Amino acid sequence: MNKFIKTLSNDWFSASIVGVLPIFLATNLIALIVWTLQIPTYTMGLILGAMAAGLTDLDNRFTGRLKNLFFTLIAFAISSLSSQFALSHGWFIPLITILTFCMIMLSAIGQRYSTIAFSTLLMAVYTAMIYSPTAIWYEHTALIIIGAIIYGIIAMIVYLLFPHRIMQENLALYFEALGKYLQARANFFDPDEMGEENLPQKQLILGQANIGVMSALDRARTSLFYRLRIQHRHSRTRQMLRYFFSGQEIWEIASSHHTEYATFFRELQNTDLVFRFQRIIELQAIACQQIANDLRHDSPYEDQHRIEKALKGLSQSLNYHKENGIKHFHHLQSIADNLQNIENQLVQISDPTIDIKNDKKAQQTARLIPENISNFQHMIQAIKNQCNLGSPLFRHAIRLSVVVFFSALIAEIFYVEQGYWILLTAILVSQPNYSATKKRLIQRVIGTILGVIVGLSFPYLSPTLGAQLGLIVVSSSLFFFFKANKFGFSTFFITIQVLISFDVVGFGLDNAMLPRILDTLMGALIAWLAAAYLWPDWKYLNLHQSLKDMLVNSATYLRHITAQLQFGYKDQLSYRVARRSAQNSLAQLSSVISNMMSEPKKYQAALEFVPELLNISYSLSSHIATLGSYRRKNNELNHDIEFASIFFKQSKLMADLLDQMAIKSEDTEQTLKDINKQLQDFEEEYESKIDAQNLILLQQLRLIIQILPQLWIFVGMEKQYHKTHNV
Repeated sequence: MNKFIKTLSNDWFSASIVGVLPIFLATNLIALIVWTLQIPTYTMGLILGAMAAGLTDLDNRFTGRLKNLFFTLIAFAISSLSSQFALSHGWFIPLITILTFCMIMLSAIGQRYSTIAFSTLLMAVYTAMIYSPTAIWYEHTALIIIGAIIYGIIAMIVYLLFPHRIMQENLALYFEALGKYLQARANFFDPDEMGEENLPQKQLILGQANIGVMSALDRARTSLFYRLRIQHRHSRTRQMLRYFFSGQEIWEIASSHHTEYATFFRELQNTDLVFRFQRIIELQAIACQQIANDLRHDSPYEDQHRIEKALKGLSQSLNYHKENGIKHFHHLQSIADNLQNIENQLVQISDPTIDIKNDKKAQQTARLIPENISNFQHMIQAIKNQCNLGSPLFRHAIRLSVVVFFSALIAEIFYVEQGYWILLTAILVSQPNYSATKKRLIQRVIGTILGVIVGLSFPYLSPTLGAQLGLIVVSSSLFFFFKANKFGFSTFFITIQVLISFDVVGFGLDNAMLPRILDTLMGALIAWLAAAYLWPDWKYLNLHQSLKDMLVNSATYLRHITAQLQFGYKDQLSYRVARRSAQNSLAQLSSVISNMMSEPKKYQAALEFVPELLNISYSLSSHIATLGSYRRKNNELNHDIEFASIFFKQSKLMADLLDQMAIKSEDTEQTLKDINKQLQDFEEEYESKIDAQNLILLQQLRLIIQILPQLWIFVGMEKQYHKTHNV
């Protein structure tokens, strides 16, 4: 019996199904109330309230969910009453325009504020759609709030039944992304594609995988953060926290870059080593995928002994090649050590006896970066920092406000029946950038037309009220099931839901179909015109600032690594913040360059150097991450005083050089030559005296120095491009 219940819970109630359960149960309860009391005219208000609450349903602990629901209900009530009051007095257009700008700008504070604010904006539009001058002033607001309360209560019950399912799904997505990243890294060791001409494409694929890891990490971190704020942490939360930190370590280790690939490939092309490296990384990618699968099925991960055997074979092969005088053995051994370190993290995940709570040192450092800004002054400052045209958020807020103004104006001037569908469509398809807006509006139009075509069959079926309510339940649930990943499908089902709702409240299905299509087309057209001509994102691709941020954050990351190598390993929050900032800025640079490459005609001059600039930037990040992978071995480093004195001094100086590059200091080039000469002289003099590990670190520092002159050249090219094109 227990096995059946576990199978039912894990296989049938996946995270996707659990996410849909609240709206499914809430709409069922609303349908039952409407059908029992025979109050079909209240259907749309109750359903809209439940759906609006569902859009603000964010993963959190129980008390956090209660707090979110409380503030959401207050925001909904104020928004709905304000909208109704404005409609009755004729100043709805200025209200919705100002509300749009304010709600979008709240995104500067954090994703949770953004989600609630956007749903609050939708609430004002929903109220306008069902507004009737003859109704009691509080009627529609009350219906919407009751619907939201019904959803909120059911969502709490579902959470109590499945408290960890969403958190585990987010961790599973994180390890899935890590698996894809490792697979992209394994492609560098493909013996059949070892030419230098393939490296830029591999770097782009690796960059996309890196962005995927960052996105998944954000979701996992948010789920964990809100559960760690309570004093008594659940054992499952502590276990998931251990998974999360192990995943971060795997990511940093996998980002390491121990030598220039061109040299590496030439020396290994006809050996078994390249096959062994590739196979082990692929096995570790499979292991990450298996962890994701086990998380979804609530099963413990069991370490794959195949990786251990493969590592043993690699060690034997390395010893054989060492005896035969292979060059740069230390670099090869470093890669093998990193693969062993990844395996150690996988073994740690598979060991159920390890508990972060029992490790006092880990308990002190097991903190996560907050998702949102909590201090009121910091909130205001965060919003102020975004108030410039260089900010995508500010441009989106102004653009959407203009879209909302003209959409509402058209609806009122031309007395369009149910004209606020134009407004709703324009809001839902408008995105911060042109390509995303274009994709959404196409999906919205296609989904709406298909939904209307299917809706044409309903009058011929002559459904009863019970059947109509059942279709509303199904279409609402399917809308939530597809809304995150399949916007076109979600539009199709919400169109069906809206058409049936209109029929239930007595508006008439035939009267709703054609206006629904026309309003959608009009809203999509307004959104497209705004995205294409009002501060389009391609005019604000800030390559210059993105490159500067990458250099400055890489310098900060290098300083934190140097400090831990010198003074002792600590998995401090400040170190993780620095590492995350460096990864974020590199991803932002990659995103900007990717957008430029998608518009070759506009950025023809930049495309002569930006692909290589991105390639060198990834190499820099990988070399710095390699140094970071040795943080735990700082005691061994400090035993060699002569090595420590030059290594730490030059490492800090290199961090200063990266800062100087960001401002294009003219002294940088000569300083690079001086540092490289000093490190080279030290390596030649002490190569036989210092141990292998210190020699590897020294060589890593030199590898960074050796790519900096190239980076310096491209920084100069970018600066010249910025002067002439202001990009």
